[in-house]
Amino acid sequence: MNAAVSFIGGANGNKKGLAATLAAHPGELKLRASLSDTNFTDGSTLNFDDLLISIEKPGSFIIDFDIPKKDVQFQFMNTFKVDGKQVNWTYTHVRNERRTVLDGTLLLDIANKLSASHELGSFNCKLKYTHVHRGLTTFEPCYDLAKKSWDLAVSRRVLGGDLIKATYETSSQVLGVEWSCSSLINEGGRIKVSASFNLAEGLHPPKLNVQRRKMEN
Repeated sequence: MNAAVSFIGGANGNKKGLAATLAAHPGELKLRASLSDTNFTDGSTLNFDDLLISIEKPGSFIIDFDIPKKDVQFQFMNTFKVDGKQVNWTYTHVRNERRTVLDGTLLLDIANKLSASHELGSFNCKLKYTHVHRGLTTFEPCYDLAKKSWDLAVSRRVLGGDLIKATYETSSQVLGVEWSCSSLINEGGRIKVSASFNLAEGLHPPKLNVQRRKMEN
């Protein structure tokens, strides 16, 4: 049975945080338990009020149990073809919020695809086009119909597997930069460093996040 453990540490002003995820893969199913937002401000008090448990069958369904909120999220996915083009769709329903979202992706060819996400019963709808240039650089413009605004993400693979990504949201004026690195970790795994800048607030220190993931058998 394969297992994976990951930890995330972050800082935002005087607040610090830690998150942990434990995953196991018995047979065709994937089981995962995670703690997020375990914030501590004085170095001693931890908050474990965000325990999540997930059961997944890849390519078929995911069921997430939010223990503190006594909530359940169901996600079902499938794949079919239209005129020889592959279509991936996902149905997501959150019980407590009574919210249902449909996501679909049309694969035009190996380098181009169109995606749409719509929340049923609302005007929330996003349309995204993805283009992969020469297998290294990815451009992803996205239009939010509810906000009537554009978002842009650009990423590029370097050093045989590392990934550098930049994102910008025009509605919030938030610029994000992310570096996902595996080339510097000899024993396997990946480290991800991300920073976000709110340009609407002027020049301020960015919000930083560091995640380390190590695979174990």
